[in-house]
This record gives sequence, C-alpha cells and structure tokens, in this order.
Amino acid sequence: MSNTIREQITGKCAELDIPLVGFASASSWDTPRFEPWIPPEFRPRALWPEVKTVIVIGIHVSLPALETAPSIWYHEVYRTVNTLLDTSAYRIALFLGTRGFPSISLPRDGYGSIEVLKERPVAFFSHRHAAYLAGLGTFGINNMLLTPQFGPRVRFTTLFTTAEIRPDPVMEKDLCIRCMRCSKICPVAAIGSRDYPEGITDKRTCATRSSELHKRYISPCGLCIKVCPAGEDRVKFRRKDMNIYNEKTDEFSHYHEAWNHVRSYGGK
Repeated sequence: MSNTIREQITGKCAELDIPLVGFASASSWDTPRFEPWIPPEFRPRALWPEVKTVIVIGIHVSLPALETAPSIWYHEVYRTVNTLLDTSAYRIALFLGTRGFPSISLPRDGYGSIEVLKERPVAFFSHRHAAYLAGLGTFGINNMLLTPQFGPRVRFTTLFTTAEIRPDPVMEKDLCIRCMRCSKICPVAAIGSRDYPEGITDKRTCATRSSELHKRYISPCGLCIKVCPAGEDRVKFRRKDMNIYNEKTDEFSHYHEAWNHVRSYGGK
C-alpha cells in the first residue's frame, strides 16, 4: 500500500507539473541532524498529532526571470509560484482524502506580511527543513535549501498525511561549495557576517530589506539565490560561467542591459 499511494502521489505531481516531491516520516524530526535543530513545538506531530508522513513539493523559479531581481518580473513570478504551490498542495491533500487518508496542506508562507517578519522573523513551520528531511537538498551558506536540479531557486510547501509512506533518505552530499557569492552580493550584509556565520542568516535585516522592496512593488530581493552556482538549471539556461554577473565583463554586457531595462519599469 505504501508504494502504491507513493506512486499515485508522484503521478499526481507529474500531472500538476510539479518537478520536485519528497517524503519524510513525521518521526524524523525527533532526531537532530545539526545545531541549532527544530524546537519540538515546530515539528509535524506537535502541529497535527495524527500525521504519519510529511510530503514536500517544490516548484522552481525560472533563472532568467530571477536574474532581473529585484524587479516586477521576479516579483510576479514569485507570487505565481506561491499560488501554484498552495493550490497544488491543497489538491493533493483532497486527492489523498478521497483514498481514505485524511491529509492537510500547509500554507506556503506562514506569516501575515513582511512587516510581521520584521518583528518576529519565524513562521510556525519550516518548509526548508521539511524538504531537507525529505531528501530534496542540503543547506547552503545563505540558509537556503540547495537542490541538484535548481540550486536554491525553488519554493517549497508541505502536506501532512495519515498515510504511512516509504520515506526518502536525507541527501548526504553537501551541494554548497562555500564560494561565498551569496554573502558577497548581499546588499545588507545579512549572510556570513561576524554576527551571523555561515548557515545562519540575519532574518530581521533580510526582512527589512524585503519590506523596503515591497513598498516599491519589487520584492523579494533574490540576489543570493541568483548567484548560487548550484543547480542543473544553469546548464539548461547556459549560465555555467559565473562571470555573467560581473558588470565589468564586456562579453556579457548585453545581459546586463536587458536586466537593467526590466528593472527600470513596473516598480517605484
């Protein structure tokens, strides 16, 4: 039964054009993997005691749109991906329910607004940690989850189900190469600074940056995930040469002209 329902879920994800799906046992949260670890009140069984399996789905953000960030283009793609995730997760939960497995979906963003995050920069559940435990990737310097397929250019959301489904193994290979590009490009020094070493982000400073961009209708920032060299999408879009992000390189000047054009419209 476990394999059958697992195959049905992966088939449903394919039908919904969801490229990433992973499974984790709800009990896996009880074994710390690194420090600091997820406090008990943020774990699946604390939120819904009946949960047996945690399902994580991910949809990528297209690299060419992200390269214009911060911009109205990336802003709108980001919103679209979030909507698709919420809608798809809800549909999968309904799908499981009709097959005798009560299930619930969690919202992609577990907070009311960026202004809320400035005061309390934590949501009630971490989709990134869920994706990590579901074997979809490993954490990078910028505290984002890096995936083999898309690097950190992925949005995730989560479902809880009463079905007992074979879990995926946690990814052992570290995908982050510690190039520190994310730290160097951060405009507010929220990554890898003296007070916030690698793997820990100054969330309040990051949220404040997002709040300012939101007032201009071009949030979120996106710079740290744009320059991450991880991800097969770089091959697809011919972005393996990281010099493309160096504005002093004449070879790629036409890209910068295009990105600057996009940034000049649609926002304040």
